[in-house]
Amino acid sequence: MKYNFEINQKNFDVTISGITGNTASVLVNGQPYNVRIGDPSKTSAQQTAAQSGVTAQTTATQMPIQSQKTGASIPRVVQGQGEPILAPIPGLIMEVRVKVGDAVSVGQIVAILEAMKMENSLTTHVSGTVKEIRVEKGSEVSTGDVILIVG
Repeated sequence: MKYNFEINQKNFDVTISGITGNTASVLVNGQPYNVRIGDPSKTSAQQTAAQSGVTAQTTATQMPIQSQKTGASIPRVVQGQGEPILAPIPGLIMEVRVKVGDAVSVGQIVAILEAMKMENSLTTHVSGTVKEIRVEKGSEVSTGDVILIVG
């Protein structure tokens, strides 16, 4: 399962590749980690019982985020509606090379971002169909702003 977390105004792409017992194997921005899962307020026996069939459900409030550059409200990507392609650095969108409905593959250039007088190719990390484009030529973006969504 793939997720995008924002923690202290930094974005992290997290992929959970497997869970064994109370340990999850995850990739965080491409770096592998083993993560222990558990509620520190529960005893070991309570955690074991929970893992043997009781599923905890959590809900996250989908609050809009603010663009660091413009202060405008940016709607979040809802899990299951696609993978966001994010701006890795602040800059100016010089070109958008795809349109809604286009098929894209991993590594394909989807936009050109100018930052510090240099052009940077933005590529997709997933294959799929472009579901939504949230920028246009001339848009200013901040680190972590959603450029487009691939589903």
